Amino acid sequence: MTGAVPQDLHPAADKLFGPRLDLAQEYAQLLITDGVLRGLIGPREAPRIWERHLLNCAAVADLIPSGASVVDVGSGAGLPGMVLAVARPDLTVTLVEPLARRTAFLDEAVAKLGLTTTVVRARAEECIGRLDPADIVTARAVAPLDRLAGWCLPLAAVGGRLLALKGSSAAAEIEEHAAALERLGAGAPVVHLCGDGLLAEPTTVVEVVRERQVQAKKKKARRE
Repeated sequence: MTGAVPQDLHPAADKLFGPRLDLAQEYAQLLITDGVLRGLIGPREAPRIWERHLLNCAAVADLIPSGASVVDVGSGAGLPGMVLAVARPDLTVTLVEPLARRTAFLDEAVAKLGLTTTVVRARAEECIGRLDPADIVTARAVAPLDRLAGWCLPLAAVGGRLLALKGSSAAAEIEEHAAALERLGAGAPVVHLCGDGLLAEPTTVVEVVRERQVQAKKKKARRE
């Protein structure tokens, strides 16, 4: 098995990665070898790494403006942050991941692929004030929307956006967590289908704009 694009997916891969397709194939090779050996990618995912993962993530690039700064929260094996860095060299990408074995893989992948991407070993909440506010914060399959927004929106600049890659639960999550999002200073969420007409299954992305900065509530001191 190699990281080469399956023949039937070449049109989509060419469209999404353009002249960076060879680099994307190098990354795919790392995922299906080292990524599987280190437990970052399940063995069953290796044969469908392009269909379910790389193209799914690359499609999100259409929502990101040129030259934007991107912070990818809970990056894992680099999905979607590393994919965006490969597809879009104009972006300034920071990968945030708390687990050492994952950040070790990410550091090695960045070096092997010759990217300028930054890898930060930390939880999202530990990066508030440590990282410059980002234009875009991304996350894929990390947590329900209310918790995800609580971690991610403070990392975005006011006017910046959270792009949460979700599945079929997107609309239900928005309805369930609308009040929580408003309390966090978010605008009304918008659902996008990225890669519609290009991918067999378009990527569902919930876009949440950070409209205002919210003062964090101070915890009351406990009495002894």
